[in-house]
Amino acid sequence: MTQPDYIFETSWEVCNRVGGIYAVLSTRAASMQAEHPDKVFFFGPDFGAHSDIYFREEKGLLKGWKAPAEIPVRIGRWDVPGTPIAILLKFDALWARKDAIYGWAWSLFKVQSHAAYGDYDESCMFGYAAGMVMESLYHHLSPRNTRKTQNLPNFCAHANEWQTAFSIFYLRDHCPKIATLFTTHATGIGRSIAGNGKPLYDYFHAYNGDQMAAELNMVSKHSVEKQAAYWADCFTTVSSITARECEQLLDKKVDIETPNGFESKFVPKATEFEIKRKESREVLRTVAGEILGGVVPQNALLIGISGRLEMKNKGIDVFAEALDRLAQKIYHSDQPEREVVAFVMIPYLDRAPARKGKVSAVFVPYYLDGHDPLFGKTYYDLLMGLDITVFPSYYEPWGYTPLESCAFHVPTITTSLAGFGAWASQQKQPSGVVVIERTDSNFNQVAEDIADTLLRFDRLSKEEKAEVRKCAAATAKKADWKHFFKYYRKAYEIALNKRDKRLSI
Repeated sequence: MTQPDYIFETSWEVCNRVGGIYAVLSTRAASMQAEHPDKVFFFGPDFGAHSDIYFREEKGLLKGWKAPAEIPVRIGRWDVPGTPIAILLKFDALWARKDAIYGWAWSLFKVQSHAAYGDYDESCMFGYAAGMVMESLYHHLSPRNTRKTQNLPNFCAHANEWQTAFSIFYLRDHCPKIATLFTTHATGIGRSIAGNGKPLYDYFHAYNGDQMAAELNMVSKHSVEKQAAYWADCFTTVSSITARECEQLLDKKVDIETPNGFESKFVPKATEFEIKRKESREVLRTVAGEILGGVVPQNALLIGISGRLEMKNKGIDVFAEALDRLAQKIYHSDQPEREVVAFVMIPYLDRAPARKGKVSAVFVPYYLDGHDPLFGKTYYDLLMGLDITVFPSYYEPWGYTPLESCAFHVPTITTSLAGFGAWASQQKQPSGVVVIERTDSNFNQVAEDIADTLLRFDRLSKEEKAEVRKCAAATAKKADWKHFFKYYRKAYEIALNKRDKRLSI
């Protein structure tokens, strides 16, 4: 199997925790380093003090290399398991020639930047700058006697999401000897269709991506994503659900599916885990009690939901409805009443705490990186203190949050429309994952099923709950990167073979 000598990988979320892709890359890094020690380079935007939360600068790395003069860089290590080399870069100098860059992208790759707005400009300038730095580093790392085509070293450059797609275009034009990979973790137009209340699944085969991009004001972002999928040597996505979406909306079949795994090194071991779990549970109870104006009992059922603020796509709306139904079921039950506290860990969700029958909700509007003013703990620290999580997504190409939950021994509820949910439903033994069937039109049934599942879980004995927790952890082990990284090895091989073919090696 042909494998890379060096791997360049870029994302807006390298040393910048804003969403699920941070989890994908930061947990995969250890597996990459194990196979390619210090031959893996992650490229991310430099946000100064914010980046320094995750980044340790090491000035002694890459001695003798000089980055392009107009792109200041800092070299160091990403502070995650594996501690891979990370290169953070600034791209302010490119604003002066933004229009020329967009003209170049249209001329060579038919990228339609004329309708750009919002974060499009910043993302594309970052992607272009990343391509420039990759080219420079390629020439530094390539031995002089192997720069001829017939002795070509194997470099792979991997761009994640449309935000970094301009690195693909830059390398194809300026450094075509680097094999390129592009991964869409969710198509922009698919997410937009779902988020705008249109039925994505019932009429799926009637949608035209270009037409919907024009209707939903997504022309530029859709264009850059579609062209990156076309021009990359290997195009990947994270699940069969999104692979189908790519073929329909981007007019491009993926070369291989690369499902998201997890790194077990993020999870504390044995005794340490139990200590941290008790600490986290106590913190959750204490903060909830202070916010809600009362004492949260020791035996309260602690439920969690987290993720991006997308009410429909992430299922926050159906979760709220399920909590209301759960409150009614508890009120009318002949069983002893139990307090239920739901932690809604959604950044920027500006809502007051809510209390109803015996179900309360605590809204946590912060990125839980250990520096928030409410808990002062990371999301993973708090996660292990929960009893169960709920991620009832309508649009979820993979679903990292339920996998993370299982990894920290917390059973979870997800849906059939999540890639992880579809994968978990194929596991033959009890998994600690309840997969709720979800469609375009069964909102009420989903809410009812979630409420019933939570009530059943609450009625389990202590021993039964412990067994469910074990099952959840066992499921996460099946999705460890040591099992899933093989798909990336294949993707690298596809990209390198495609590069060789187009260069006629």
